[in-house]
Order: sequence, then structure tokens, then C-alpha cells
Amino acid sequence: MTARRFLLAALLAAPAGAGEVAPGSHGLHKLRAANAAAAEPAPPSAFQARLKWFAAGAALPKNDAARRALGDAAPFRHNADLRLMWRRDFGGLRLTAEHAVTALRDRALGFGGIPALTLEQTPAADAGRLFDLAWTVDEGSNARLSHRFDRLAIEYRTSRWAVTAGRQAVSWGAGLVFQPMDLLSPFAPTTVDVDYKPGDDLVLVERLFESGADLQLLAVGRRAPGKAVRDASSVAAKYRGSVGANEFELMIARHRAENVFAIGLRVPIGGALLRSDIVLAEGEGGTAVSAVLNADYTVAVAGTALHLFGEYFHNGHGVRRLPERAADLPAPLVARLGRGEVFNLMRDYMALGASFRWHYLVNQSVSLIANLRDGSHIVQASLTYDASEATRLQAGFAVPFGKAGEEFGGLEVGEGLTAGGGSQAFLRAVYYF
Repeated sequence: MTARRFLLAALLAAPAGAGEVAPGSHGLHKLRAANAAAAEPAPPSAFQARLKWFAAGAALPKNDAARRALGDAAPFRHNADLRLMWRRDFGGLRLTAEHAVTALRDRALGFGGIPALTLEQTPAADAGRLFDLAWTVDEGSNARLSHRFDRLAIEYRTSRWAVTAGRQAVSWGAGLVFQPMDLLSPFAPTTVDVDYKPGDDLVLVERLFESGADLQLLAVGRRAPGKAVRDASSVAAKYRGSVGANEFELMIARHRAENVFAIGLRVPIGGALLRSDIVLAEGEGGTAVSAVLNADYTVAVAGTALHLFGEYFHNGHGVRRLPERAADLPAPLVARLGRGEVFNLMRDYMALGASFRWHYLVNQSVSLIANLRDGSHIVQASLTYDASEATRLQAGFAVPFGKAGEEFGGLEVGEGLTAGGGSQAFLRAVYYF
């Protein structure tokens, strides 16, 4: 048995996933949550800090472009991040500021891989955002020290209305692994650090109705070279309502230069929850339909909970067949990959996963992400130890399986050179104070 298969078998002997986010947590509605918590008055001012250390090592294939350039088959990446979080309430008014200092050391800095195999995506710059609230203190060939305001917003809330202006994060859609309905900085399918979604410069108006339905109106400002702000920005409206025990969402948006329409459904079936989002985008390149369908279910095993999920994703922006060279991918798809709107190259994917809590302090998860077109796939596993209420340790790996020329096997980027296809192992430590 090879070393790679031995490691894989050992960690799969018990259940691991593509993240520690609770099912459906990306779709939590801020206004409803704020009203539900209103019975517990919060202090008018609060300060908190998070210190994170993330390290990852890769095992690169022989023909990998980064390996050839660096002469290193196993480059390491270290990321230390200090996030300072401050909040001040004045009655219904809240001021929020969150500032991150990030020190990155990465021998393979500047070399791309498989977008879907991104483990850590803490932003270090504000390219494309309306306001540049980031600056680089020092940068070398394989290291960078940067500062960035990830939240800087003012919010006004009543029992039925909320208005947010400034830099804040908004998540739409019900994808567990893939996020076609999330127009703003979605996480990659394999991202490990999902504690804080990157913030965008926006204005958000929320209205909660007596029936429990809600309406959100969103405007997001951006900059793009050679484009007017309005052509790079987004405006959207989303309504959520219910029919009996079932929920639905309707969205209409002008996203960059495209018209976007979406519908989402949430249907409980027995002890499971079935979710689906269908998104139609109309632009100069034509019409693309993306969709996600998932279900999750929790069962009791050995006195604790085993959580299972499955998800199908159709990427309307992807290609049916990969070109021989990465440079021949369609320009619109490459642009979406560069903006971090999509992370997959082809059309159809399946994700399966499970998580199991061995002890109230120890949780293990495993997930499989498969390209249904070319058969390549990724196995990702992690083990999490909550040492205290303020401390979390997490270790795991992501292993792609596929031949050269398949999405998760490595794409040709030069004469005999490929990018992607390397296995990764990671260690993450988080401390709040």
C-alpha cells in the first residue's frame, strides 16, 4: 500500500468535510436572528480578537509548474492572521469595525493550482472593491505582510427594518458546498477557514413582515479597469416566504453586466431537509443556468449525532469538455474564476459528506467532491479539537484523484507542465481573546 493510500485509509476509517459550517448557516437571516436575540440585551460596546495560524504543505506532481520553478516537491505555506473586532451600539444604531493583519509566507506564491482545491482564502487586497481599505506593508518573492479592514459598517435596526451601509458580508443561497446563488465572495468548495466571509462595500435594506417573510434589497459597489462603476457593480432584490412548512426564495439582480434570476426551495422531508437553488444568468455571452440540489440528515449513532449530506451542482458557466491547455479555457469562465465567483471548470459535480462527534470536544468529517464529467475527484478530511471555548485546533488533508488533463488531475499550462493535482495537508489553530 502506498504512503498516500495508507494515510487516506487511516483518516477515512472514521468519518471527516469541506468545512465546519452548520448546514444552512450560509443562509441565516441577520434581521431575524437579531430579533430573536433581542430578549438578551448585549453590552453597548464590545471588543474581541482572533489569532489564527494556518499551515499547509503540498506534494506536487513531477511535471507541476511550481515544482519545476522552485525545485521543491513539497512547498509549505504559513499564514498568521490577527483579526481585531470592535462593535459599539447606540440604541438601534451599531458601528462595526474589523481589521486584519496578515503575514503570509509561501514558497509557491504566484503559482496557481486548482481553484476548487483552495483551502484558505483570506483576502489581502481590495482589487475590484469600491473602496481600497487594504495596504501592503512589505512584500517579497515568497512573503507578504498586509493590513485590511474586512468590516467597516454602520447598521440601523428596528423590529421590522434594518439598513446596513459600509463594508459587510452577505450570503445568499442554500448550497452546502457549491454556492451558485451567492453573488458576493463565496467560499471555495474546499475552504477550511470559513469563520468570516470576506466583506464587500454595500448598502443592504431588510424588511421583516408579520407573516415571517422577509425582503432584502442590496447594492454592491465595485471597480474594474476600463469599466464604469455601474458596469462592475451589482444591485439585487430577494424575497423569502413560506407555504406551510416549505420555504421559497425569489431573487432578481443586475450583476456586473448580467441579468440574474433565481428561485430557491426548502422542503422538509421526514427528518431531512431538501434544498434547491436554480440561477439563470443572461449576458453578452448568452444564457447560463446553474443549479444546486442538496439534502442533509442527522441520525443518532453510539449516543451521538452522525450528520450526512449530499449535493448535486450544475455549473452553467463551465465547459462540457476541458481543452488540452488551460490557456484555451473560455475567457468569460476565466474572468469568473479570477473574480472568485466560481471555482469549477466543468458542468456537473457531486459532493457527499459526513461528520461525527467522537467526543464533545472532538469532531471528525470527511467529504468527496466528484466531477461527474471526467471522473476526477477530491477527498477531503479533517479532525477538529475544541480545546476550550476560545481555542480550536484542526488538522486534515485534501487529496485529488485524476489523470493529467482532467480537472482534478492537473491542467497543462506549458510545454509538458501542469498546474494543480497536488495533495495538501493542513494544520489550523484559532484562539479568541
